[in-house]
Amino acid sequence: MTSLPIAKRKVSVVVPTRDRPALLREALASIRALEGEDLTFEILIGDNGKDPGSKTAAEEFGAVHLPVVRNGAGAARNAALQAATGDFIAFLDDDDVWTSTAVRGQIAVLDADRDLEACFAQTMSTDHELRPTSEAWPATSPGKGDDLVRTMLSGYYPQIGGTVVRMAVRKDVGLFDEALLGDQDWDWQLRIARRRKTGFSKTLCVMFRQRPPGSFDKLRLMRLGFTRRVFFRHAWPEWRVWKSPIRFVKAYTQTVGQYFEYFVDAAVTRARNGERGGTARAIMGAFRVFPARTVAHLILPRPLRRAAATMLWGDHRDHHLGAV
Repeated sequence: MTSLPIAKRKVSVVVPTRDRPALLREALASIRALEGEDLTFEILIGDNGKDPGSKTAAEEFGAVHLPVVRNGAGAARNAALQAATGDFIAFLDDDDVWTSTAVRGQIAVLDADRDLEACFAQTMSTDHELRPTSEAWPATSPGKGDDLVRTMLSGYYPQIGGTVVRMAVRKDVGLFDEALLGDQDWDWQLRIARRRKTGFSKTLCVMFRQRPPGSFDKLRLMRLGFTRRVFFRHAWPEWRVWKSPIRFVKAYTQTVGQYFEYFVDAAVTRARNGERGGTARAIMGAFRVFPARTVAHLILPRPLRRAAATMLWGDHRDHHLGAV
């Protein structure tokens, strides 16, 4: 008896890039490495950079290169998203790479439940050399329906490289908001999650490169504004998922708390290294996130007070505070 041939699924992969051809090659290689008898990839590169090496890299890996004149990852993603023709759409940023278990797990979840429109999966944070700096996250499912919306509006940002959606999502949800120079991917994923048709695959799919801690103050402050905008854009219409004002406030605090922690850690590290100007900037960054909490941390025995004391007087004036 002759077995039937395996139906090959076509996945359109949206890859935004801007002047990082060496990293782009790594990303593209990780995509092509996953192809097989059951899966083929249409790689679509939205490029709003100027380095000709990006087009060369696209040609090397048989990808479609789409020049984009508008700034921002949202514009680059939209150019690729609009050109997609696959059964599914997946995503990968140019500085990240897929693992050997990417995509197939999400497709299996979508195949098992035809009502689902999208599937998130696990991510592992790494340094620039792709050395892991975290365990795979989230460790467990972030939930479905109201639970997922509540989790996403309480500090969970599904990494876009671990997201696979059906082609119909492009029409039903629309494009990325290009006015958001930060968090446009989170905004787009929230629009999907709020439709209550999203699943989860507990498979590690993407290695997510992180910048060195404390090295990107301006970017964090820029993204803070967009994070707040996206949070309130989706949180107000979903008020019922918290059931009380206190839970709503807690969700907001958890969402932007990452920025406060970043600046506290930066202040402590810079004070220890004798960088007075950098310490002051980090303390002001923390103040812009949570003014009242920053003042409290400067008064109470907290690491931020220790950093301020070290900045002003050296390391000997506030030893009794310890690190709380």
